[in-house]
Amino acid sequence: MNYANAFVKILPFFLILVLIEALVIVKWKKQKYPWQESLTSFLIAIGHRISQLIPSSGLLLFAWNHRIFTISLNSWWNVLLLFILLEFCYYWFHRASHRIRWFWASHLVHHSPENFNLSTAYRLGWTGGISGSAIFFMPLAWLGFEPFAVGAALLLNLLYQFWIHTELIPKLGIFEWLFNTPSHHRVHHASNSEYIDQNFGGVLIIFDRLFGTFTPENTLNPPIYGLTHPIASRNPFKIALTEWMQIFKDIISAHSWQERFCYAFAPPNWKLNYTATKSKREPRR
Repeated sequence: MNYANAFVKILPFFLILVLIEALVIVKWKKQKYPWQESLTSFLIAIGHRISQLIPSSGLLLFAWNHRIFTISLNSWWNVLLLFILLEFCYYWFHRASHRIRWFWASHLVHHSPENFNLSTAYRLGWTGGISGSAIFFMPLAWLGFEPFAVGAALLLNLLYQFWIHTELIPKLGIFEWLFNTPSHHRVHHASNSEYIDQNFGGVLIIFDRLFGTFTPENTLNPPIYGLTHPIASRNPFKIALTEWMQIFKDIISAHSWQERFCYAFAPPNWKLNYTATKSKREPRR
């Protein structure tokens, strides 16, 4: 699937919805709209589009060439199976993107806005394709789903998630028991300690409920958006690459291979906890 061309075709439609949301916020809700931040998101989206020109389907093709079955999508139950399995893989990919620094370096770009609106949806990192994130979807091709079908299903999954990036839509009642919604996703984007690393689902919320990462939005504890350590810049290059540069610096300054491994693949807060523990162990002079 040519994701770059798909992005070009879809982006104008997204921009129209972003503009409508902005007008509602300004004219109806009488609130300020973060135009500069939204522009930064658009520029980052252009960079994401360019990054998609780099081929990143090698892992899926490798798994497909070593598949154990061949599963065609000529029946509704196989389509449903692909949908559920992809959602399962997406859940673990998304969870790993928060808990493994190597993948967080790409994903934090999406969490960098300090406001939550539709323009946040297309603020996506530039390095996901070269970081090896496709490894989470290899099992689908290995089982027998064509890489094209896996890519198409993932694209539809991401398209669904566009509308959940808004504060204009309230809680949706019983719909929220099964599906990911704006309320659930507001929690996911919040930096409040009670909300961090919760609600990883794409279309569905059932795997969060099953694996203990579900937290409902609490009106008494409104979400505070953005990173716990904000990137004080509107420069798209700095937002997209800062964490990778910091990882490189940490690896260079490490004193052992264990430290180097942890700086790259431990949780993003490992460095902070490790530094605090190390300082306590050092003898006072």
